[in-house]
Amino acid sequence: MYLIDYCLLFFTSIGAATLLPGGSEALLLYYTNEGLNTLTLLLTSSIGNTLGSVINFFLGKYLSSWAIRKNYLKLSYVKKSKNYFDKYGAFALLFSWLPILGDPITFCAGVLKYNFILFTLLVFISKFSRYAFLIYAYNLFI
Repeated sequence: MYLIDYCLLFFTSIGAATLLPGGSEALLLYYTNEGLNTLTLLLTSSIGNTLGSVINFFLGKYLSSWAIRKNYLKLSYVKKSKNYFDKYGAFALLFSWLPILGDPITFCAGVLKYNFILFTLLVFISKFSRYAFLIYAYNLFI
């Protein structure tokens, strides 16, 4: 019974982190209210949301090659932007939890071929922190 709930939260969290519209916070708080294990909910939503951002990363990485070949994107612009993102990207990725802005940040990291391991770690920290704060705030006020 609970396995289905965790799977639904996981896949909702993946979808919420891609460029598609949607959110997973309401479902997370609903399951928190229903008494499901808080740590499992936190890890399930964080891992799912991080995986959704990884999808954005690889979309950016592989679509940028296509866009450069088709002259939709200039290689010189990508190289110039990559130097800037390599310098400040870690800070930007800590904001990948933000609605509307977070998904394009993870997509751009892929376009600019940011270090994948560092990307995954920073995005997970960002997503985990957001969900932990939501659960904490919910439990504090309910």
